[in-house]
Amino acid sequence: MNRLLWWIVGIIAVIAVGYIVLRVLVVQVSPMPENLGINQNRLAPCPDTPNCVSSYASDAEHAIEPLSYTGEQAVAMDTLEQTLRDLPRSQLVTREDGYMHAVLRSQMMGFFDDLEFYVSEPGVIQVRSAARLGQSDMGANRRYVETIRQTFNARLND
Repeated sequence: MNRLLWWIVGIIAVIAVGYIVLRVLVVQVSPMPENLGINQNRLAPCPDTPNCVSSYASDAEHAIEPLSYTGEQAVAMDTLEQTLRDLPRSQLVTREDGYMHAVLRSQMMGFFDDLEFYVSEPGVIQVRSAARLGQSDMGANRRYVETIRQTFNARLND
């Protein structure tokens, strides 16, 4: 029995160390993308991989509706900022006039996702959410945007 217990403890220790090493490696191989921000009055297009959604995309795999609001842009951006700050594992990186960039980390593996928002015209906030690594995000970026949309709309309507 004592020997079995040591085997179990050893296996758990190896798994824990492996998990910590993997989280550290994710940080090391996930630099900030260079294509973030507004370029020619647009957010960057999604790559061909299915780990990105954008309100500028026209194909079903990547397309998502922009956020919408009525009223003042400053109120909408303040509401969006608070919505992003309240998300678990999120960090607001940039807030400039009509533009916002936040980073979310996945809970289990700590992968980075970049979320961008851009007021392209009054009442319309374009959105792009993309994973930094991998091919598929299993719909995580779409879920992030829809969660943000739901909370944003609820707060604006309070």
